[in-house]
Amino acid sequence: MFMTLLNSQLIPDESLSLSLLPSCRDHQQALADRLSLSNQLAGSQDELPVRRMKDSYIEVHLPLGTDPTLREKYLNYHKGVRFGRILEDLDSLAVLICYSHTHNKALQRSPLSIVTALVDKIDMRKQVIHPDCDIKFTGHVTWVGKTSIEAKMHMSQYHDGAYTPVLDATFVMVARDPENKRAAFVNPLKPEGPEEEELFQQGEINKTRRVELSTASLLKVAPTAEERKIVHSLFLNTLDTKTVSFRSRVLPPNSVWMEDAKVKGLEICHPQERNIFNRIFGGFLMRKAYELGWANACAYGGCRPNLVAVDDILFQKPVEIGSLLLLSSQVCYTEGNYIQVRVHTEVLDPLTRHHNTTNVFHFTFVTDKDVPNIVPKTFHTPLHFATSLYC
Repeated sequence: MFMTLLNSQLIPDESLSLSLLPSCRDHQQALADRLSLSNQLAGSQDELPVRRMKDSYIEVHLPLGTDPTLREKYLNYHKGVRFGRILEDLDSLAVLICYSHTHNKALQRSPLSIVTALVDKIDMRKQVIHPDCDIKFTGHVTWVGKTSIEAKMHMSQYHDGAYTPVLDATFVMVARDPENKRAAFVNPLKPEGPEEEELFQQGEINKTRRVELSTASLLKVAPTAEERKIVHSLFLNTLDTKTVSFRSRVLPPNSVWMEDAKVKGLEICHPQERNIFNRIFGGFLMRKAYELGWANACAYGGCRPNLVAVDDILFQKPVEIGSLLLLSSQVCYTEGNYIQVRVHTEVLDPLTRHHNTTNVFHFTFVTDKDVPNIVPKTFHTPLHFATSLYC
């Protein structure tokens, strides 16, 4: 199996030397060398051999129980495991799974650049992750298109003499050429048996759902009748009956204005966090977004929140080294003791002052007590609220 565990980040052996290069100049030279691999790309998917799901199966162990140095990196101040580190490992594992699926024994190096397109869903099956017990990751490809790959992964932890499930994750990756400029074909997948057929069909359903959601985005089409009704109801509930003015609004009891439930952050993107393509590692972005979202949920609920699910993490643009990365978290929906947080990241060009969106993240947390209701005050905040009802 062509993988290694380096600083808890799983990377292909072919990129191991790249990740250890001492300078950006060497790194740029290595990337230039990859240009020669372009002639090894397939002209069509039909040229590539069919793969089975078991061809991409990977199992990786994280020895938190026996490696104190590694454990220190994952430990949080609540004496639990930093979930942001787990997100980094899942992202790296998804890349490895895809490289396993597309591996060609006749080639010394893969001509493909595998990058994360989106995190479809992460469902938590257990809220407590022990910092002193070994963790096991498993996963394989479950669906492929012409240039995209769906990888499902499972994480379990050894506790009380047995491994118990912790989470299930679904990532969608895309294959690009060696310069990461255009799409590249990947090996087709042939499911074997009823169980694999079901996984493959679920991948088709997931693809259809994503297409439907993208076309129904409130940024592209007008709100539906139901969404308009929600927005109007929210407006009426906050209207000052004494003045009956659009500008005069009243906050209902046990509520917080949505504009007052924001936490922001800034990251300077250093070379330390680069991937083999000399851009910022996607897992690092997920970790930073999660930690900001968790902090917002903690401040909003007034107690420590636990993650329930991760939905719809979109990777719209790569983040270059040296970028100023602005992160903005917003509580966008609450119900009982549940808090949904949306984190938006964008790159600021200090010379032009232009902002470009790179990622959007959605996290759902649960707390030990009910939290105040979140109430939008302007038109664009009700849209976040209405959208969250369907996440």
